[in-house]
Amino acid sequence: MISTNLDSYDVGILHVLQRNGRATINELAEAVGLSPSPVARRLRILENAGVITGYAALIDETALGYEFSVFVSVKLDRQVDDALASFEAAVCSFPEVVDCWLMTGNRDYLLRIATRGPSDFERFLTSTFTKVSGVASIESSIPLRRVKAGLSRTLKLDAKGYQRQTTTGRGGS
Repeated sequence: MISTNLDSYDVGILHVLQRNGRATINELAEAVGLSPSPVARRLRILENAGVITGYAALIDETALGYEFSVFVSVKLDRQVDDALASFEAAVCSFPEVVDCWLMTGNRDYLLRIATRGPSDFERFLTSTFTKVSGVASIESSIPLRRVKAGLSRTLKLDAKGYQRQTTTGRGGS
């Protein structure tokens, strides 16, 4: 299922679930204006199509003591498949690495690392991360504050409620 096949009910279901992943079928049905049976069917279709990839609890890292986030840009010695795979396997094994993105531009990867503080980050960097083979250089940036947080982008709602985002055809409006 691609985004242009989603109707206003599907988009509504997605928006409700983004705000409350524990919403019941009845709550979803009430929110989008359908009965529970078609909502359950639509939910199964969204899951089977891979639009909904899972359900998870949002955990506040700072409540667990991981108050220090650092963005780390990494350049590898070589940008060949085996070097990329080796680096990715290494970073996936580190619990401190929360996010990792393969990038375009003058850096190969962008990572977000969460630790308890600067000394924990330094310890991770010097005793673990710098030992990953194939790393040519590392640049760290410390964020001052998060301006916007999101999980994923969905289709937009308009003033009429849950509306499908449409595209125009060639030369049409």
